[in-house]
Amino acid sequence: MKKLVEARENTAHFFSQPIARLLAKTRVAPTTLTWLGFLIAVGSGVLIAFGYTFAAGFVVLFGGLFDMLDGALARFTNRVTKFGGVLDATLDRLGEVVVLLGILVFYAREQSTAGILLTGLALPASLLVSYLRARAEAINLECKVGLFTRTERVILLALGLLLSQFDYALITALSIIVFFSFLTIIQRLLYIWHQTKVK
Repeated sequence: MKKLVEARENTAHFFSQPIARLLAKTRVAPTTLTWLGFLIAVGSGVLIAFGYTFAAGFVVLFGGLFDMLDGALARFTNRVTKFGGVLDATLDRLGEVVVLLGILVFYAREQSTAGILLTGLALPASLLVSYLRARAEAINLECKVGLFTRTERVILLALGLLLSQFDYALITALSIIVFFSFLTIIQRLLYIWHQTKVK
């Protein structure tokens, strides 16, 4: 599990650092990137709700880039603040909710019971994965464990949207997200229980 966390962080570092280095030469603030990422998420949610799922797939991927860049820029320019971290986490969660609500509207218009049910399950599952990490950090525990974090959810959801012209592609993506998100919730709960029990 530790190797998975390291691989995830190394990959994010590999993609974000060169861009953060370029952005550091401009006047762009990390919080600006945070807000832009949120607005892009809102845009993708609207596109999905109106049935433009293929275009939304690209927008979701593009928005995911901003999710990496704001923190990378803040660290690179030594502008990391406690409020910036809270704002980033808050808008990330809201952005994810907006995208999933867009999918919910899409499936409601399609009258797809399976799509509505899976989206309804993906919403709390996605939030709980992030919530558990936040709660762990509140008691001074680093909690990056788990097979399915926000990065994996964004990539899989984007793929599901991009391939949505094929039958059940988005449904399959949502099913995987739901299954592995709940698995990650269990992993994080067990990890927190073990760490607090040891202490």
